[in-house]
Amino acid sequence: MAGSLVCRVHPVVLFSIIDSFERRNEDAKRVIGTLLGSYEKGAVEVTNCFAVPHNESEDEVAADLEYARNMYELHKKVNASEVIVGWYSTGSEVSEHSVLIHEYYAREAKNPVHLTVDTSLKGSKMDIKGYVSAHIGVPGKTVGCMFTPIQVDITTYEPEKVGVDIVQQGKYNPKRTVNMLSDLTQVEKACSMLQDKLTLVLEYIDDVLAGKVPADNTTGRFLTDLVSNVPQIDAQEFDDMLNSNMKDLLMVVYLANLTRTQLALNEKLQYL
Repeated sequence: MAGSLVCRVHPVVLFSIIDSFERRNEDAKRVIGTLLGSYEKGAVEVTNCFAVPHNESEDEVAADLEYARNMYELHKKVNASEVIVGWYSTGSEVSEHSVLIHEYYAREAKNPVHLTVDTSLKGSKMDIKGYVSAHIGVPGKTVGCMFTPIQVDITTYEPEKVGVDIVQQGKYNPKRTVNMLSDLTQVEKACSMLQDKLTLVLEYIDDVLAGKVPADNTTGRFLTDLVSNVPQIDAQEFDDMLNSNMKDLLMVVYLANLTRTQLALNEKLQYL
């Protein structure tokens, strides 16, 4: 079961873990927290998390379990479908204290996942590992716990992917800042990308017909499916539909700017 289990982690979870690590107390070596998500067949999808205050020394570890329960109850009011699927800790190793913390989460979730995130960036990368526990020992004698590694994948929803792509653009800026593009600029950029791809496809088809490149059956089937999925719409009807949608977009942009201006004026008037 452990070998075939896959843990899918969303980017918002990693951002939350890093944020909790940056906000930790000065004397804290690591942070821990609860992982929220859902179970699927052979997989655990982690979509949210929250940090749990704890104190840790060489001899003992103490976590604020009441805080963890209250936070989970609050999260359930926002998203009832998210359940406790495990817990996380920063660092690259599983310590002896991890066994004690894992025992608590084993009472809150069935076969909880333990996720470690190496925020020290050893090897110039943020290493992410997942574990599940398995009992070892002789029946009737001392029983121990062993952490077994599982596969960890990074998955995204479409809005998350857009946000991550925008954040990644900051690495090319010396100031590590990113300017958001306007809606019309996004539409223009998408249309330009679509036009470039159509040009590339047409060039490939012309080269195949001219005998410059060999024909590929798989590519041909993909192109056939692509053409067959295009709705048969009259050119004038398509122009009318596009112009109508563009007008709706411009109206939304206008109302958003008007609302932003009105709020700014209201804020200024409050100080008079």
